[in-house]
Amino acid sequence: MANRINLREFQQALTARITNSASAQQQISTLGVMIAGQHYVLDMADISEVLERSRATAIPLSQPWVVGMTNVRGVLYCISDIAAYLKLGKASGNSDNRLLLVAERFGFNAALLVDSVLGLRDVQTFTAQQDHYLDAQQLVWRKLDVAGLLQQSEFLQIGA
Repeated sequence: MANRINLREFQQALTARITNSASAQQQISTLGVMIAGQHYVLDMADISEVLERSRATAIPLSQPWVVGMTNVRGVLYCISDIAAYLKLGKASGNSDNRLLLVAERFGFNAALLVDSVLGLRDVQTFTAQQDHYLDAQQLVWRKLDVAGLLQQSEFLQIGA
């Protein structure tokens, strides 16, 4: 009988585990990326997938920040070099480059080219400044607003 479980203790422990799990999932809802040597965070809900950079087919007469088109499992995506669009330079072109596929809920087949993915970041532990965040090491993190980006007519007009 020493192995009997107190129902009240079991329910409290289960409730605590569920609460801790839910709060942990809420904390880690942003992805850290590197764009032109600068740290950025973006909402994980705004992207559907992170892929290695694939070969792109050039689009004639397109904006300089448009890398081209790529086929992902039968769906064509327009690749935009975010560093070039933000006028910060160009993506490094090395093997760390990644494509962030924009979430389907936006209705755009867009892929955002970044220099590298730095992993999940908990911005709740960052110090919020006027236009950026500071982490514990005092690194500056800017917010990449994917929804706002997709509302900019300049970004949506890929023809030169």
